[in-house]
Amino acid sequence: MTNPITVNPLREFYDDPEVPASSGPDRAYRQAEMLAEVLRSVAAPARVIDVGCGDGFATEVAASRNGAHHFAGLDWSAGSLAQARRRGLAVLRAGVDAPGLPIASGSVDVVIMSELIEHLVDTDFAVEEVYRVLRPGGSLLLSTPNLAAWYNRALLALGVQPVFSEVSLRSVFGRPGSQVAGHLHMFTRRALVEFLAAYRLDCVRVAGARYHDVPAILRPLDRAFCHWPAAASILLVHARKA
Repeated sequence: MTNPITVNPLREFYDDPEVPASSGPDRAYRQAEMLAEVLRSVAAPARVIDVGCGDGFATEVAASRNGAHHFAGLDWSAGSLAQARRRGLAVLRAGVDAPGLPIASGSVDVVIMSELIEHLVDTDFAVEEVYRVLRPGGSLLLSTPNLAAWYNRALLALGVQPVFSEVSLRSVFGRPGSQVAGHLHMFTRRALVEFLAAYRLDCVRVAGARYHDVPAILRPLDRAFCHWPAAASILLVHARKA
């Protein structure tokens, strides 16, 4: 008897051309600014890898603003990597699931994980891999939606599923919005800091950022909450390998 073909629903989801692969300008420019700040204290040429680079837009922006350094993008979506390759980027089809990143231990100065960790099945393995490939004192730049964002606190109080969270890869249920994002793990500020510290990645800075899809009338409030990262829409973390 022939064994049935094993289907990975996550890989099917991210290979679907209807699933957005672009970081969008807000996230791309924010990421480039964070990276430039970190690279000021790193001798050129630093080695920077963008894990989960998607279509490469954010990687391209970061590389254009930090031209003295070497960049590479990694993703498991062939369609996304084809777009990134057309931008002239060095790319590799790989994920942070087993068997791990095809990168030598202690060889990378900065790992970027921009709104990736919430999509991963095994976050523990992924962060172990980040620790492995970073050189001593190397940096992780990570961003992720905040489960405890100010509006999610209000939604939960009303019995509504928080924004960013999912119960299905096929459709949206119980929360605002219509786009399935594929988020499997959601973090609060406290949980993220404790989680990274458990894998010897010490948080140097945790900041807040706004979310581009907040209704226009609420955007001033969203910007104000950026000053209180624990309730901001997006968490921005700079962590360093201990």
